[in-house]
Amino acid sequence: MEIKFKKLSPLARVPVYSSTSAAGADLCALEGEDITILPGETVFIHTGLAMEIPEGYAALIFARSGLASKRGLAPANKVGVVDPDYRGEFMVALHNHSSLPQTVAGGERIAQMVIVPFIRGEFIQTDTLSETERGAGGFGSTGKR
Repeated sequence: MEIKFKKLSPLARVPVYSSTSAAGADLCALEGEDITILPGETVFIHTGLAMEIPEGYAALIFARSGLASKRGLAPANKVGVVDPDYRGEFMVALHNHSSLPQTVAGGERIAQMVIVPFIRGEFIQTDTLSETERGAGGFGSTGKR
């Protein structure tokens, strides 16, 4: 599938898949400056890229596992959702979950983007819903022995 992109800066890096079977393409911080994120702080990291996600698809922005597990840096909103009609710059709100300041180097891989199809539901109000074995059992209800 082709994903059109526009470089908003000559310092932007094109998203790249790090292996032949990778589901996520790495997004990189804009080259040129390092950004320090203090413990508990969230900073918007620029990628310098705008993209055209095809209609019927969304770009989901996830943490890079190594960045999150080794340095405590992960998207503040856990998973970013980029709709197909958005044409602005892709930015990642990185949150520092660690107890130490963390520096993101210009050009560093900061998140991964997965392109997925989606279905828009038609919401219909009703007075009754179909019965299931689980019913209204909520959080933890299926884990009981």
